[in-house]
Amino acid sequence: MMIKTEKTLCLKSSRGGKVRVVREHYLREHVPCYSTLCQAACQNEGKTLSGEVTHYVVPDAGVVRDFLEVLEFRELQGIVFMQTACQAAQHSRGRRLYNRLRGLLKDPRHDCIHFANEFQMYSYCPRGKGETQEKWQTRSIYQAAVWYHDHLAGLRPVVMITEDQEAIAEYGSRTSGVYVISTKEYLETFWPDLKAAQELYSSIAQALQERESDSTEREYAEHLPAEVLEAGIKSGRFIQGTLNVNKHRAQQEAFVRFEGSANKNTELNSDILVWGGKHRNRAVHGDLVAVELLSSREWRGRTTALHEGLGEDKAGGDETQSQPMPTGKVVGILQRNWRDYVVTFPPWEEVQSQSRNSQRILVTPWDYRIPKIRISTQQAEALQDHRVIVRLDSWESTSLYPNGHTVRVLGKSGELETEVQTILVENCIHVPPFSEAQLREMPTNSAEQPWSVEAVEASSRLDLRDTHLVFSIDPLGCEDVDDTLSVRLLPGGTRLELGVHIADVTHFVKEGSLTDLEARSRATTYYLADRRYDMLPAVLSADLCSLLGGVDRYAMSVMWQLDAESLDVCKVWYGRTLIRSSYQLHYELAQSLLNGEPAEVPELSRARANEDEGERSRRRAELLEALRLLTRVARHLRALRDRGGALELEGVEVRAQLDSSKNITALVPKQPLEVHETVAECMIYANHWVARKIQESFPHQALLRHHPPPRQEFFNQLVDSARTRSFAIDTRSNKALADSLDQAVDHQDPVVNRLLRMMATQAMSNALYFSTGACSEEQYYHYGLALDRYTHFTSPIRRYADIIVHRLLMAAIDAEKGLAPSKALASNKDQEELAHQINNKNRAAQHAQKQSTELFQCLYFKDKDPLTDERCTADAVIYAIRANGMLVFVPRYGLKGAVYLKNRENQVVGVKEDGSCVWHGGTLERHLDRISTTTTTGTHTFRVFDHITVRISVQPSRCHPLNLCLEVASSRPHQAPQAGEQPKGRGRSELVQEVVRLAEEASQQAKEKKGRGKLSKEEREFRQSKQPNLYSLLQEVAQLALLDLPACEALGVGA
Repeated sequence: MMIKTEKTLCLKSSRGGKVRVVREHYLREHVPCYSTLCQAACQNEGKTLSGEVTHYVVPDAGVVRDFLEVLEFRELQGIVFMQTACQAAQHSRGRRLYNRLRGLLKDPRHDCIHFANEFQMYSYCPRGKGETQEKWQTRSIYQAAVWYHDHLAGLRPVVMITEDQEAIAEYGSRTSGVYVISTKEYLETFWPDLKAAQELYSSIAQALQERESDSTEREYAEHLPAEVLEAGIKSGRFIQGTLNVNKHRAQQEAFVRFEGSANKNTELNSDILVWGGKHRNRAVHGDLVAVELLSSREWRGRTTALHEGLGEDKAGGDETQSQPMPTGKVVGILQRNWRDYVVTFPPWEEVQSQSRNSQRILVTPWDYRIPKIRISTQQAEALQDHRVIVRLDSWESTSLYPNGHTVRVLGKSGELETEVQTILVENCIHVPPFSEAQLREMPTNSAEQPWSVEAVEASSRLDLRDTHLVFSIDPLGCEDVDDTLSVRLLPGGTRLELGVHIADVTHFVKEGSLTDLEARSRATTYYLADRRYDMLPAVLSADLCSLLGGVDRYAMSVMWQLDAESLDVCKVWYGRTLIRSSYQLHYELAQSLLNGEPAEVPELSRARANEDEGERSRRRAELLEALRLLTRVARHLRALRDRGGALELEGVEVRAQLDSSKNITALVPKQPLEVHETVAECMIYANHWVARKIQESFPHQALLRHHPPPRQEFFNQLVDSARTRSFAIDTRSNKALADSLDQAVDHQDPVVNRLLRMMATQAMSNALYFSTGACSEEQYYHYGLALDRYTHFTSPIRRYADIIVHRLLMAAIDAEKGLAPSKALASNKDQEELAHQINNKNRAAQHAQKQSTELFQCLYFKDKDPLTDERCTADAVIYAIRANGMLVFVPRYGLKGAVYLKNRENQVVGVKEDGSCVWHGGTLERHLDRISTTTTTGTHTFRVFDHITVRISVQPSRCHPLNLCLEVASSRPHQAPQAGEQPKGRGRSELVQEVVRLAEEASQQAKEKKGRGKLSKEEREFRQSKQPNLYSLLQEVAQLALLDLPACEALGVGA
């Protein structure tokens, strides 16, 4: 039964006036209650409330609006969000809070539901004449809570929580079984042990009480209303974009990258500069803003001088600037993208000097780009020099600083565990240990209960165990093997068969399971310098999904039949297989076999005692032939991509050496081997063909990965640097770029080409996942790989995108067989949202890797004397010139940084006859390819690609991350002392050994602390194991530990 009524709304007009709107409103007798305790046979489809709770809790509109983050604790169960409260929160706090609430309601890990009380005939409460909006909302939610209690026949009491004391007095004892209490009383009574939630509540409540600024004087211009901003953007008067603050000049320089196509100003072909705090107008780094251009007379240029001290803007306005660029001011915030921020509390003396009221203090964020935050706390003295997580609440036009509240204490500034957790929080990475419920979904594989292939599963798969020579080639010591290969000459000799076999993760991770939801949330495995956080539980990532040698495993395979002569594709097959890898090779062993060098294959050495020498020789020859065939095919595939314009960019990688106990003994530069490229080409080929398959089967909802062409202005540094050596770099297309990089070789100095390729890498845009329904086919192209379609299929153990692609591939295979999909495929909109989320998580993972690397680099140099310790002195190569210095690359440690030739005292670097450098009064003269210093010692010119000697030290910081400082020690290349001649890569080796030693000491201290008592919640929060695992050290450090992000991350190649 349905009843029509009328609902009166008061809305704002476009001119700011009030408009009374009357709308039809339909009421229904049967609205799903979504409780498992339902006695009325409601059609409760989807997520339902647990019946294993002592009560249900109903927050009112004010609690949902102000304390939603308290309700996000998973320990709080049985929460009923009423429609009235949700709509009130949306209207008062906007889309950002509402989307957060929607995410909470969708997440099956949170025991909460949405009840449409305003459509339920008996819970609907019309607004009374003269009744305020707030009073009506409270009355409506209370009446809905009463109905909900009666609907469940009183099986569970219902607790309504509110901050309205009048509502507590009015409704508190009105209905038996329905209680109305304050949020504070609820937490203290029902959840006395959940101290974190109580502390968070107190922090938010205190911040709300003191939200109004003491000052009434306006510090900033008011933001324009949303409807004015929308009209201005449509007309072209305003430009919308994301605010990016320059971390080197955080108080002055910020840029807004133009987004969208509505802009009608043809002058805009670059970023818009927002200079100064007043013009930034309370926008925070990452916010989506609307900008109004200033008159062209007020335009400024970017500051081109290097800047000592990140975030410190002490220089005047006479700094050297580039050509004037479009400059504007923020007139409104379209979307706040605030997140959790890590701040450091000031020393107690500073707190006392800030204000008479020591409860309201300014804390300094770890991120230079975020302004100081004013918070209210009574623990300022106890928390001095601690890192604490805070959230922003508001930034009024009358306040110089935003207001916020504390969430959680991480630990004391400077401690390793605190710094690592800081990196995770700053990148929005939340990786708690896998829950018991998730682990219960996992299969068992133990000595008592060994896992085995299921007969039904084996019968449904193509069995390759006895017909194909399957092998893997990975880094030495690798245990999470997610890809294997096979290649053979088919009977008749006219065709080859190439196979790529990938771990079948989707067999174990069912869509919608708790493990799947957690993997989706993480999106990737996170690699840091001393640890890693897996996307999947270890029983899968290191065992049942790892294609180890000599054991049966499920796989997803792509197999091509190729013409034996031309290597053209004759036929391709996709499907689920059953494999047993015969050889688990590492790169160096495979290359030695290909080179004909004597090399021991462990699987042949462990051959059965009854196997004669002839059989071992036959098996070795079989393996050698497979490797040679694979190399031939890979060379052909690479040649095809090269002809299309594939780029070979610089990606510095390292290899860790282990002893018998898997302790790292050295870290040496990864030697470029042809077998690396062989394996990579096969993986790229599989990714390409799977992309073709799923895109053809699902043209509007396939998950692909594209790499947009870079913006031409990003190549300026590359082109200018190459010109100094008379090299012409053509950037009009990927093929032109690849060809010109191949020709830009200085035979006297190989590092020149390496640096040019690194600059080309820096110019690249990031590769991104997308749904095919969201882009035209022209936008599918992968610029770096020169492929028309590309995706990720080959690493489902560590990438959630690959899991999606596996499911799409199986759906495509089933569709060919005429089988209906077991689950409906995600729509284009849902797929695009998921792609956006994965892209964000991947970006966060890259930033966390880089910051972790920089942290450990600083820890290595922190206690070393740069004047006496030889390890602090290294050769560096100049690759760019700035107004007051130059940018250099240090090959020994893989570092890049600024070297200043002019200091804050206006002294410049003078060069003595022996090349040593000292500070003197003098002048600088900058040119495009060189910079000259003139002092009493004479004039010296530093040119691009010159080798100089730098001294490395650490710039300490109490509030911000540590930073490395590079100082020119000599104008000549560095020559290591003869007696201490070090082999190539030794410096990196020492760095890792030192870092490992520090980690082990920290681990020992943690053990000692554990002996004295339990670890604090803060110390346990992000750990997945009790101490860093040395195998994990191999995996993370080998990929990134001391270096910049490899080029393959920028291009999105992956394995």
